Amino acid sequence: MDNTMPILLVPGLAGSPRIYAPVIAALWRYGPVTVANHVRDDNMALIGRRILAEAPPRFALAGHSMGGYIAFEIMRQAPDRVAKLALINSQARPDTPEASARRRGQIARARAGEFHAVLDELFPGFVHPSRRGDAALRQVVHDIGEDIGAEAFARQQTAVIGRADSRPTLAVIRCPTLVLTSDEDHTIPNSLSVEMADGIPGAKLIITADCGHLPQLEQPQATSDALVEWLRS
Repeated sequence: MDNTMPILLVPGLAGSPRIYAPVIAALWRYGPVTVANHVRDDNMALIGRRILAEAPPRFALAGHSMGGYIAFEIMRQAPDRVAKLALINSQARPDTPEASARRRGQIARARAGEFHAVLDELFPGFVHPSRRGDAALRQVVHDIGEDIGAEAFARQQTAVIGRADSRPTLAVIRCPTLVLTSDEDHTIPNSLSVEMADGIPGAKLIITADCGHLPQLEQPQATSDALVEWLRS
């Protein structure tokens, strides 16, 4: 394959490289795959700047959930370095006051030793309703959370609270863009992904069936197929 390109994957909140493990095998044929480290800073501008400092000169960029917020920040800082963009179960809107208050409560609890309890409470909103009793999937979510730990979770939540409204910049995105969402995402409703797709010129919208907020884990084949099509376009 001649036209390979570096691929940069950004996980979401409480996410580690493990979230992308089920799809990487399908992607690496199209270029070297890197998973960005997004746990070291507590604001989006610094996260984006550090990721860009470590990234290839030009790359295909995919961000899941909070990773999508980071992808928007990368697009603000260095749009010419992003050849293709994929926004997975994400949104362009800023935090609401209610969401910020909930996040601050989760930060306090995580720092007080209740990080696993917070993950347990997030889990039902992370997955399709049919998977809320899936103990193995719940364990994977805990394992991924353990990869980053409570302090990194607190930094991430702080960055998410302070993120910019990306809706005004959607229209200036010019690279080929995939907006991937799910039929039953109860963390970021797919109406917000539809809003993104409508705002980005030429964006392709795919809604994955029988899936919640974690498509890489819940529907890895459908997610792989969508990302491969995006890379080949």
